[in-house]
Parts: sequence; C-alpha cells; structure tokens
Amino acid sequence: MTATAEIYRKGVAQSTIMADLNALLQLKGVFAAGTFTDDGKLTGYAGDITEDEAAMAAAMCAANMHMARMQADGYTAMSGESGWTPATGFALAGPKYAVCVMGNTGVFARLGEASFNEIFKALSQQA
Repeated sequence: MTATAEIYRKGVAQSTIMADLNALLQLKGVFAAGTFTDDGKLTGYAGDITEDEAAMAAAMCAANMHMARMQADGYTAMSGESGWTPATGFALAGPKYAVCVMGNTGVFARLGEASFNEIFKALSQQA
C-alpha cells in the first residue's frame, strides 16, 4: 500500500516537502521516506508505509539520531581526533533492509538494490 500523509512542518510548503520525499523514492531500492522533528514527531512520509509505521519510525529515527550524536562525542573524546562531530546521520542495516537518516529525513531501502553512497548524497541535499 502506498500512502502519503499530510505534512505538518511549519514554514515549509507542503508541496516542497512532498517533492523532496518523492525525489528520495526515485532512488534505486528506496521504498519509503519520511521527515521527523528532533523529538520524534512525524512531519511527513511517502511510499510503501502506513502512517502508524511512519510515526513509529520517526520516533525511532529521532532516538537513534540522539544516540549517534552522543557516540560521535564519545569517539571524539576517546580518539582525540576531530571529524566525528557534529554527527549528521546514521545507517542501520539488517539482512534485507536498511534505514538511512541524515538530519531529520530518512529512507527505508532494500539492501540488494540500494546504494548507500547515492542515498546519503541525496539525503545531504535534503538536509
């Protein structure tokens, strides 16, 4: 089932957000895309995902983004090397699927079809 939610992000035109999400859906292997607030509220989604699934993913992506920032700070402190911070995104992969997030935008992708390089390049243009 393909679904599209109303977009709630203030100050950005709904058509702009949907165009951005729909552009992400054109990437090979990507089957869903969404945006969320820092505290995990869903602000928009598109693709093969229900609103409930997108809302749960938004909460998980925001939580993982906070963890990524904490880990980047720790890696910087442990290694004494710069280049870890500020954390701008993360990826989590299982045997078949991956979630890739940059800023407050993320995508779900099929691993056998997707290119992490292409996905993160596109996400960096959205952020």
